[in-house]
Amino acid sequence: MSLTLRAASPLRIGLGLAAVGRPGYITLGRDTDLPAVRSAEALKERAFDLMDAAYAQGVRYFDAARSYGLAETYLAQWLQARPDVTDIVVGSKWGYTYTADWSTRADVHEVKDHSTAAYDRQVAETRALLGGRLSLYQIHSVTPDSPALSDTALHERLARLADEGVTVGLSTSGPNQADAIRAALSVTVSGRPLFGSVQTTYNLLERSAGEALAEAHDAGCAVIVKEALANGRLADPYVVAPEMSALREIAQQTGTSCDVVALAAVAAEPWADVVLSGAATVDQLTSNLAAARVKLQPTQRQRLTELAEPAGAYWTHRSRLAWG
Repeated sequence: MSLTLRAASPLRIGLGLAAVGRPGYITLGRDTDLPAVRSAEALKERAFDLMDAAYAQGVRYFDAARSYGLAETYLAQWLQARPDVTDIVVGSKWGYTYTADWSTRADVHEVKDHSTAAYDRQVAETRALLGGRLSLYQIHSVTPDSPALSDTALHERLARLADEGVTVGLSTSGPNQADAIRAALSVTVSGRPLFGSVQTTYNLLERSAGEALAEAHDAGCAVIVKEALANGRLADPYVVAPEMSALREIAQQTGTSCDVVALAAVAAEPWADVVLSGAATVDQLTSNLAAARVKLQPTQRQRLTELAEPAGAYWTHRSRLAWG
């Protein structure tokens, strides 16, 4: 089942709740972006502020996951408190279990499990919170060796979910995202493609999945881009390295900021249906949303390709980011 996100989200920028659903995450700047006391109630207040601001400014896609701490709970509570909000697309993910127990210093923050048992448990938890509001349910962080790509029993379960009207998708991670996407496109149940969406890390530094995402889009999948700001590396004040000069200069040329240019460059890809903002503050969100009004020139977009890193180097760097 395919999900038409462009029609549902005309702004083409969605809100991801990973940064505010749990106290620890790998985005740069969390020491100042979040309240000094990151209690569940404080993060709920921040999440509500972000969702209110996002909806008021035209965002219509909201993204959560079982492993994002209380993100699904916050989203469910926000929807319950806003009964007039009936026109949004709600997406979530299963496959990781949050294990940090509300600590930023845990040795392990989430545990991956793509088994049928994990799916059965987590889909029940998600449906208990989001009920019929769930539009999209994705396997979290699929890599080419994931059993989720070959487990026919799991595929049958996911096909039944699709028959209930929920689009089934997957998110990808790691230096071989393109291989995972192409493998997913070949998965069928009863002769029908199983996956109707793909959510992938793609940004000015990590562009390796671009061709595969175009193929997924051409095959009818909705394409959602995550980590378009590379966990903060493409946002002020972190754009300081000499090799980032093109991004800084184009931000000056357009009278905007680095985050706006980085998001606008990704949104300009013809296959990108929704680009996620992972903002942790309303000011960051408002800045991110300005990307929807910026049209980069072809020469500017071409110059930004200079920022691309080898996929292996990018993911090695990402793996070293601290859970702040």
